[in-house]
Amino acid sequence: MLVDSHCHLNFPEFRNNMPALRAAMQSEGVGHALCISVTLPDFPEVLAVAEAHDNFFASVGVHPDYEDEPEYSDEHLLALAAHPKVVAIGETGLDYFRLQGDLEWQRERFRRHIRVARQANKPLVIHTRNAAEDTLRIMREEHADEVGGVMHCFTESLQVAQAAIELGFYISFSGILTFKNALSIKEVAKAIPLDRILVETDSPYLAPVPYRGKTNQPAYVRYVAEELANLRGISYQEVEQATTANFFRLFKDARPCA
Repeated sequence: MLVDSHCHLNFPEFRNNMPALRAAMQSEGVGHALCISVTLPDFPEVLAVAEAHDNFFASVGVHPDYEDEPEYSDEHLLALAAHPKVVAIGETGLDYFRLQGDLEWQRERFRRHIRVARQANKPLVIHTRNAAEDTLRIMREEHADEVGGVMHCFTESLQVAQAAIELGFYISFSGILTFKNALSIKEVAKAIPLDRILVETDSPYLAPVPYRGKTNQPAYVRYVAEELANLRGISYQEVEQATTANFFRLFKDARPCA
């Protein structure tokens, strides 16, 4: 069974569609999913999805795009992270693509998430776009290697992937891996160790080929795994076993269902 290591199942696209979504997962051999928080006001919705289903887990954190997020303390974030269904801190990181100007607030927020992850002893889910140098620098300065985590929806260079792996992080590939023009990402997927790879959908975004342009869902993570197997010249079953084992090794508070 595969694991979708990053999805947003509290989003409106799925609000009235959970039975069909879960049936599709079962049909495609997707056994578990990690539901990712992007704002604290919406975190209760994320947690509710995870609490309702044994095979769903949750993260808690604030995406770097949400500049107007209400202020919160380390202690508040740490308290939310204490819930047994919360297995990770994030989605956090840096995004210099969507936002411009003085982004020191974004860097400080990222540092806060790393501090809380270390206190909670839970891994990080990191988003980085057009900000790899600063992302890695802050990870080193704040000792993110003490808890590790995953660089989600990876679109950076092999050098960035290797630097993250040296810090104890995993690399997660999304449906972008199936796009014909994603040649540099395909090269990264072929080059890095299999025991450091996760697969994800980032649902409802980034649906893989053959569903590109449509609403993504966890069942479609199968196509990411198939592309990964083709690129590396190994069996689908090997990718399935490795990425699932990697997920539960990283997210140690996540318990697989029987």
